[in-house]
Amino acid sequence: MKLLEPIKVGPITLKNRIMFPPMTTGYEERDGSISKQSFNFYKRIAEGGVSYIVLGDVAPVNTVSPTPKLFKDEQIPAYKELADALHEFDCKLGIQIFHPEYDVQALAEMFKKGDMQAARAKLHHDMLHFTDEVTPEALNTILKQMGECVRRAYEAGVDVVEVHGDRLVGALCSTVLNHRTDEYGGSFENRTRFALQVVESIKEHAPHICIDYKLPIITDNPLRGKGGLKIDEAVEFAKKLEEAGVNMIHVGQANHTGNLNDTIPAMGTQPYCFMQSYTKRVKDAVSIPVSAVGRIVTPQNGEALIENGVCDIVGYGRSLLADPDYVKKIEDGQPCRIRLCMMCNKGCTDSIQNRKFLSCVLNAENGYEYERTITPADDKKKVVIVGAGPAGLEAARVAAVKGHDVIVYDKDTQVGGQLNIASVPPRKEEMNRAIHYLANEVKVLGVDLRLGKAVTSEDILADQPDEIIIATGASNFILNIPGKDMPHVQDAWKVLANEQFPAGRIVVIGGGLVGAETAEYLALRGNDVSIVEMMDTIAKEESTTIRPEMMADFEKHGVKQFTNTKVTEITTTTVEAETAEGKVSLPCDYVVFAVGARSNAFDTSALEEKNIHVQVVGDANKVADINSAIESGYLAANAL
Repeated sequence: MKLLEPIKVGPITLKNRIMFPPMTTGYEERDGSISKQSFNFYKRIAEGGVSYIVLGDVAPVNTVSPTPKLFKDEQIPAYKELADALHEFDCKLGIQIFHPEYDVQALAEMFKKGDMQAARAKLHHDMLHFTDEVTPEALNTILKQMGECVRRAYEAGVDVVEVHGDRLVGALCSTVLNHRTDEYGGSFENRTRFALQVVESIKEHAPHICIDYKLPIITDNPLRGKGGLKIDEAVEFAKKLEEAGVNMIHVGQANHTGNLNDTIPAMGTQPYCFMQSYTKRVKDAVSIPVSAVGRIVTPQNGEALIENGVCDIVGYGRSLLADPDYVKKIEDGQPCRIRLCMMCNKGCTDSIQNRKFLSCVLNAENGYEYERTITPADDKKKVVIVGAGPAGLEAARVAAVKGHDVIVYDKDTQVGGQLNIASVPPRKEEMNRAIHYLANEVKVLGVDLRLGKAVTSEDILADQPDEIIIATGASNFILNIPGKDMPHVQDAWKVLANEQFPAGRIVVIGGGLVGAETAEYLALRGNDVSIVEMMDTIAKEESTTIRPEMMADFEKHGVKQFTNTKVTEITTTTVEAETAEGKVSLPCDYVVFAVGARSNAFDTSALEEKNIHVQVVGDANKVADINSAIESGYLAANAL
């Protein structure tokens, strides 16, 4: 398999063609040094078999950005410890050197004085104008700072320096952001001058280090990205980078769009491998290795990209968060057991935007590497789990890995629970990958699945269990509103499950995630849809990278949104409601309830009377989300 073949890259050799591309993690210490959490995360990725890891956004100065930093010699030992740990697994360490597009020192002084208003105003100004206003003298200072950072990295045993060709470097290259008229603006040669000076500085400060360059492409149809280069110039620049001594090129989507979904697209918002045509043009123009990223999900995707001459190395970012053993499972001939990313962006991109640390909703160990591990049980037990949704299946998987005998009951004839309806709305079909993974794992691990059985306490006691986990999930909640029992009033969960079929003018009561998704689903099928929500925001819980897509769909299909609106009555032809301005009457043919969920109760008293330990997980314990379901199932089973 080509993905597993070694490749020579300048002065180093990668043991395979799979890399972990640069991502912001939020794991570092406040000064940007490598923390224990950061160390454990990267070590775990290396242990899983990747050949090359790039630390994203490593600053050569003490910025206000929550990223890694290497601006003082005292930080060298922590980077050396990380490099040494990765080398134990024959994994190369790269740092992605960058400088933000703002005056770092001036902002630091403002923050130090506590002048937050001035600092925010300065930051906003610089993000728009710093590229044009930074002086040649200041650029020379930045070059020196980058050079010193490279020296520190080399002393720490770092194998590769990747130039972050976006941010300040990419902004200077860009015809969109660079309006200068001096030696750093105007012509192609002038706009790329600073980038080439950065490459030269790396060679000067670490002559034997491998140089990577992230080449951001401003893509077309529609135009995405501002920093970086359009493809024709990018191809020419790639040739110049090779001539300048760069050893490999990492092609990616240009940033500076204000929407992270452009660079890290969520499920269903961009085609798989969406950067392949741009990457191939770059690869065809150079003789050095080229790496690709961009919604590359399966090993087959990566293999095809290499086979088809698109790239030499494949970056799996979110995929390695979901399953750090991605490479090992390929090596073991078990790619079907990879926990494939469903690209929801909930744990990763959203967490970073919300100033939390990187995580994955499908992998409860992500962010807790070597703290949360599945260890063999001291005593083999019989474990009965009620419910085959994500919480129940994850609990079954973990309990089986620990060595327990596991039985899972579910009243439905298929596994997956709410994931089966969550995967129905537009763009959400990729959630099916989570069902497929969990279903396959419990089968491989020998879990006894008993489906189509509404189990009772008596049934469970007959199995003589040592441990019981209740994962019965939740059900859609129907408000006690006059008219709720009319035949044209339906249940959003049953609509998504294709058990009920509203048509025509439809009012969806509830504008949370389920209500908004149901409304979008119905609108795309040609219905006239309105959403009524008591709060001030529709789909507040949706990923910040997906919500704009949903709002665009609402506008395209004329979905009417009524926020701060309370339903008072349902009639045969209308939904009556109240707002701060007065009463509203919405004509309708059907009404769909999506106001929330309520935990499904399971009477455990007979079980507890027998002194059997019972745990309640997922929505059965507290209605939340898939992250809570997976995490609670994992923790409950791992404690057995």
